[in-house]
Amino acid sequence: MTVETDVIVIGAGVSGTSCALQLARQGRRTLLLDRQHFPRHKTCGEFLSPETKEMLEYLGIWHDKLAIGTSIMDHAMIIMPHGGEITAPLPGQAYGFSRYELDRLLQQHAMRAGADIVTGTTVTHIRLLDDQRYEVDAKQGDERVRYVARAVIGAHGTKKPRGAASAGDERDDPVYVGLKSHYHGVTLHPRVELYFCEGGYVGISPIESGRVNVAALLTLKSVQGSGKSVPEILRSASRSNKRLADRMAEGEPVPGTQVSIAPLRLSDLPEPWSQYPHIGDAMMMLPPLCGDGMSVALRSSRLCADWTGKYLDGDIPFDEWKYQYSLEANAAFTQLLRRARRIQSLAFARTNRFYPAIARMIPGLATYLVKATRLSETGIGTR
Repeated sequence: MTVETDVIVIGAGVSGTSCALQLARQGRRTLLLDRQHFPRHKTCGEFLSPETKEMLEYLGIWHDKLAIGTSIMDHAMIIMPHGGEITAPLPGQAYGFSRYELDRLLQQHAMRAGADIVTGTTVTHIRLLDDQRYEVDAKQGDERVRYVARAVIGAHGTKKPRGAASAGDERDDPVYVGLKSHYHGVTLHPRVELYFCEGGYVGISPIESGRVNVAALLTLKSVQGSGKSVPEILRSASRSNKRLADRMAEGEPVPGTQVSIAPLRLSDLPEPWSQYPHIGDAMMMLPPLCGDGMSVALRSSRLCADWTGKYLDGDIPFDEWKYQYSLEANAAFTQLLRRARRIQSLAFARTNRFYPAIARMIPGLATYLVKATRLSETGIGTR
């Protein structure tokens, strides 16, 4: 069976669904594919920065349901293994909201806009034809389907579909594991807490319904032999940070919310394009300690939807579509990634136990570091 459409978005996470929503609102025949079924829990810090809120306002969904039941955060606390801490105000109010609910909300709006969402579908091959159309082969259960589209957008995270070309290896050598679990019974002040431990860090932040999200980035080496379940691995990681262990002991994991992803490699450079444009984590895996991954996902989806719309309208040719999106994406995200990677390296340095004392000696340093790992607001959400 062959199906024709205008644009195919591969991956129904935050970046893919928000991009499909925008393209559908432009009047495009938009198909959103994902190999998983939704809504589902995702490995994510579930931290919505002020820049993320701005993009959700731009999409017209913030005041629909998202503001109901979210938790509010106004500062961050970093706790070192030796007990020292650094506290810094956030640049504006941040919000805690689970990916399960956010993805569900985005997909509701995408469907209302006219996007077709097909889950449980594995993309097996992508080809760029001589006439600059794309053929996408997919498997849905026992059925094989071939899609033909003028545009394909990759929002598939760090794992490219089989047969997809790559512009090069832009991912870092250290291999990490990402983990997430919700907990109940942990009481937090209006803040996000980041605990450094052996092999990585663990973030705790409030979300809806009185729960907290516990998300970790740990080296693959550090988790080997530390347990088979997500709660077991998190407990093992907490043994190198007593304050984290005390925090974890306050609550209990919420069944069914545990997710892990591996192998995970951070990006050295953005990769906006291979044989098709990339958005979100497919374009760039930002160090999670920055807490701005969802903002990057939403911002990249807006840039890509804008340039893809111009291409589909015939305003620009294929090569200009590729050039302009790549140019704008690199301009928007390269420096942010470089700053985030430098701060990630400092965080893992052996001298990190001295950072709390340095922060006390240099007023404003902690605030600067928080701002250095964020995109700036554009004002687009108020237009």
